[in-house]
Amino acid sequence: MKNILIVKLSSIGDVIHALPVSYAIKETYPDVHLTWVVEPPAYDIVAMDACVDEIIVFHKKDFRSLGGFLKHIGPFRQKIQERTYDAVLDLQGLFKSAAIAFLAKAPKHMKFGMWNMREGSQLVSQPVRGAHVHGHVIERYLDTARAIGCKVKEVRLPLVVPAREQDLTHRIVSQAGADMRNPYVVLVIGASWPTKCWPDKHFAALGDWLYKQRIIPILVGSGPVESQKAASIAKQMEIPPINLVGSLNFKQLAYLFQQSAAVVGGDTGPTHLAVGLQAPVIMMMGPTFPRRTGPYGQMDKLLVADRSCKECMKRACPLGHDCLDIITPAQVEEKLLPLLPAGPRTPSGQAAKS
Repeated sequence: MKNILIVKLSSIGDVIHALPVSYAIKETYPDVHLTWVVEPPAYDIVAMDACVDEIIVFHKKDFRSLGGFLKHIGPFRQKIQERTYDAVLDLQGLFKSAAIAFLAKAPKHMKFGMWNMREGSQLVSQPVRGAHVHGHVIERYLDTARAIGCKVKEVRLPLVVPAREQDLTHRIVSQAGADMRNPYVVLVIGASWPTKCWPDKHFAALGDWLYKQRIIPILVGSGPVESQKAASIAKQMEIPPINLVGSLNFKQLAYLFQQSAAVVGGDTGPTHLAVGLQAPVIMMMGPTFPRRTGPYGQMDKLLVADRSCKECMKRACPLGHDCLDIITPAQVEEKLLPLLPAGPRTPSGQAAKS
């Protein structure tokens, strides 16, 4: 094969889970030119992928009106059709990705997608019902790579953080009051669903415990809601944490994860990025399915809310539960202890001796 197109537009977590497909393709077809179509929010993630040769950005907002569609469809189609592809993988499986796959010049029988394609996308690309159809989403994506002959000997996220971004990360952390040469744990405090969020009070208790272990707690996230959460967490802590919410791009966040002692968070894009980078990750889950989106390769570090209604797939709890509240700081601490560098070890609620 000479040219392959991947269409995976969003969301952040889903794009991260799809990245091993690029490595699987280059593992089998090292000389192939791999093009990836993505939406702007996930661009920085794909841009770090050493296996992707070309990125085409799909600006969905440009196509929302009839005038916008008529203005932008020509240049976009021209860009997509600059190459003739030997295979197209639609890893989104929705109408918008199907439209892109339809525009791509490739043999009809060499357009493949996920087994659960929707919105008519299955009329453009062949749904792949592979061996992992009920397994982890990473393996489901990789089944599409297997459909075009990829052997998938190794599951890898081929991300490379540019040296400039590494240096900037050190500077940003330093300006916030910490030194990355000292041990730290990153706390991913938010998520797109309220039911995926661990309570602020628990993050605060964990942050206090980390300080007592001589470990720096660093808060990360983005947006006004997570900024409010960071302020709430800091207010409840004895010593304020290092707050980097809204301060890092994805390249800098990736480097922060790579250098950390561990990462703690829910079922959300940044936490999955940390998992893919093989940072030690304590993930907390409640409304979603661990077998589908749990921490791939690190299931021993997973904590699941012990509720009869878990895996409900609801953004807001109709029963009024704070879903992940049932997962205690002590449970997270127990998972974290073996991951922390050698030093003082203090039970929760007790101060370390000087």
